[in-house]
Amino acid sequence: MDITGLIPHIEALIFASDKPLTPLELTDLLNSAFGFMEDKITLDQVEASIEGVVEKYNSEFYPFEVRESGGGWQFLTKKDYHKTVAQINGDKFMKRLSPAALETLSIIAYKQPVTKGEIEAIRGVSADYAIQKLLEKELVIISGRNEKLPGHPLVYSTSKTFMDYFGINSAEELPKIKEVLAEQEILPTPVDEEGNAIAPDAPVNEDGHPLVIAENGELIEAAGTDTAADAEAATLPETQSEITTEEITEAAESEAPVQENADDAEAGSEDQTEDTKTPDEE
Repeated sequence: MDITGLIPHIEALIFASDKPLTPLELTDLLNSAFGFMEDKITLDQVEASIEGVVEKYNSEFYPFEVRESGGGWQFLTKKDYHKTVAQINGDKFMKRLSPAALETLSIIAYKQPVTKGEIEAIRGVSADYAIQKLLEKELVIISGRNEKLPGHPLVYSTSKTFMDYFGINSAEELPKIKEVLAEQEILPTPVDEEGNAIAPDAPVNEDGHPLVIAENGELIEAAGTDTAADAEAATLPETQSEITTEEITEAAESEAPVQENADDAEAGSEDQTEDTKTPDEE
């Protein structure tokens, strides 16, 4: 059977199933349905047919799509129609897990396979009730026993229902703990030498030094930077910053005679001292 003939049968199987179907399961079901055929349907044919089904329902014309979730393929309503469908299954969607159950489920998801004792050591409280509720909701399963620990306690892992509920296909698709903590990282608040907080989004100059607002409204570098003195000089009165070279030359010339008069006065004082010597000194 060619792929064109397989696509309607695969659509029917996925639509009628109450759980996600893997390509291998679809292959077995199709071969059972067409047992009279000499040529068996292969896994490659089924996977190629699934790609055709997915492409077909990706069209905006359909309000649902075929997605891989929970380890298999299933029909799911597109997110644009979530509120509309929620009116029918509102009670089902409103059921939420308690904080204790969510904490327990998170530990199992990231530490699986994990024992009840290990869960309680992390949470610090008993986990009997939370584990029981998660088992009833089929979000976790008993995956075996830990043969290395005394008493061989039961170990718990997440189920296919858990993956289907969260729209993932394996535990490896869960968000990494480092990524979650990075979003919640709290950075220290930078301050200048005077203890004033500098906003994280404060403007900076070309060298990357933070800028603050001076009393006259100008942006200057914060105290403690390498060029803080230059920034402070930039806030001097305009009368001091606009002194020209000519003014400096005139000031130097006006001081020159004063210096000469001072030299003459000093020389005259020496002559007077010599004239006033006593006879004994001579």
